[in-house]
Amino acid sequence: MESHTDLWLAASIVTISLLLSAFFAGAETAFTAASRARMLSLETSGDPRAGIVNRILAIRERFIGSMLIGYNIVAIGASAFTTSVLTSIFGKSGVLYATGAMSVLVIVFAEVLPKTLAISKPDRAALLMARPVAFTVALLGPLAIAIENLVRLMLRPFGITIGEHQSILSATEEIRGQVALLHREGGVAKAERDMLGGLLDLSDLTVSEVMVHRTKMRTINADLPSEEIVREVLSSPYTRMPLWRGSSENIVGVLHAKDLLRALDAAGGDASGLKVEALALETWFVPGTTSLRDQLKAFLTKKTHFALVVDEYGEVMGLVTLEDILEEIVGDIADEHDVTVSGVRPQGDGSVNADGSVPIRDLNRAMDWNLPDDEATTIAGLVIHEARAIPDQGTAFNFHGFRFQVLRKAKNRITTLRITPLGPTPPARRSADPES
Repeated sequence: MESHTDLWLAASIVTISLLLSAFFAGAETAFTAASRARMLSLETSGDPRAGIVNRILAIRERFIGSMLIGYNIVAIGASAFTTSVLTSIFGKSGVLYATGAMSVLVIVFAEVLPKTLAISKPDRAALLMARPVAFTVALLGPLAIAIENLVRLMLRPFGITIGEHQSILSATEEIRGQVALLHREGGVAKAERDMLGGLLDLSDLTVSEVMVHRTKMRTINADLPSEEIVREVLSSPYTRMPLWRGSSENIVGVLHAKDLLRALDAAGGDASGLKVEALALETWFVPGTTSLRDQLKAFLTKKTHFALVVDEYGEVMGLVTLEDILEEIVGDIADEHDVTVSGVRPQGDGSVNADGSVPIRDLNRAMDWNLPDDEATTIAGLVIHEARAIPDQGTAFNFHGFRFQVLRKAKNRITTLRITPLGPTPPARRSADPES
């Protein structure tokens, strides 16, 4: 009878110990994996359990210490008690029985099972265990603090400091990585990922990278007759037109179509007497090194949508508009008056024919590729940078996991390229292999 009583007692103690061990192991996993942003949102919404979780995570070392202390106390105690009971029943062989039985029970029911359940839904698990965990941390906190101080002293000679939760990534990189992970898992659509990524990129991009280059600017000679200027404005898809005199780079003002139409209406439709240059707005010049974030703020402050971009010597490089910046976030904005095309033409064999002037970022967004844009802004610029020369028509290069073939060239400009992915797994970062 006594042996049966001992067995029942041992079984009860082992069961309670396993449940407690499972609680400690699951709590550690759930709280560690719980989303801080989700908990902060729930706390703001009035969930008291989320507030408890956030307060516990604020003392992470003490929480982990308490969970480990509690886990080891119950696990070691259960193993020792079971060993003593089985030894008294089976003799020396009871040690082997206790070791085998407790190893299986602890690994399966006190480690793998609770941690798997917790990691599958960490937020929900953390909320369910918030109050019991808070009680445990308060109970074992003094012992955890003592152990924490001991660990600090032991790590001090090695120059390691605990309690400093400094990520190796910046806040922007953390958000970008989280968005990419959610997209891979299906929680964020590609369009949403691109918009969030474009928003995060505003501080890294400059206006020179998104501007309309001066060779593509549509401008008007201010010395033309006013009737011809009116026809130029009406035939243009743009509402703002730079005016120049003497040289196309000598911009003397920006003519707004609405101002011109108001003046034309006031003149009874007679354009011959209009003084167009007097209607032009003052030109706003911005450095090409200005970040898109700063330029966006400047546009909003000045309540204007148009600026000319100049280099360090004051020479006009191009123009930038509010729409150019917004397109970095939402993608191409087209309306019924747009005459430009994207310049990206996917082919049936998986390749893409692209104009050399297409920005790398636009091609990456359209095709979901990851071509580098650190050293060049356009596709043609990337090929020239990698080839270290201006390649001839028909020349092909393999780099970054793609084959780039020059289809057309005009003087020193690459006008059209065919880009073909080499395979699902791109090779090394840079492996230029010119072919003729």
